Amino acid sequence: MAEALGVVGRDAMDGILRQLVRASINDDGPDEVNLGFMISMMQGIKPRDCVEAMLVAQMVSVHVMAMRCSQQLANADDLAQQDTAARSLGRLARTFPAQIEALSRYRSRGEPAITVQNVSVADGGKAIVGNVTQHANVIVSDRSPVPAAADAR
Repeated sequence: MAEALGVVGRDAMDGILRQLVRASINDDGPDEVNLGFMISMMQGIKPRDCVEAMLVAQMVSVHVMAMRCSQQLANADDLAQQDTAARSLGRLARTFPAQIEALSRYRSRGEPAITVQNVSVADGGKAIVGNVTQHANVIVSDRSPVPAAADAR
């Protein structure tokens, strides 16, 4: 179970599960169906380490809370209840995609992916053919320059 939740060790697993149980509570206490759903979603997202496990636990909790707010909005008896549920739902709905983006950035280690589809080459131009890595205004290549190719900058 610890591996499925992306944590190492029993204490970390117990902590994540305890937090999920608390997040699954409804009016009558812990909701086993919601808890099972939350654990299943975490397993499906497959957190790779403890940071991802904490973020994914937040993500599934935010989703569950958003769905509760949606239900409250649908069942609101007056304008004040509608307003409260709508504001909460809006905040949670904005939080979830931000969490997805954070997980994506964390998994890619913050390095943006850049793909060059086409390069135009002018006569007399030079370019580097091969993998190029740029760090702090220094370009490093695993290949030598090729004549008659455009400068890669």
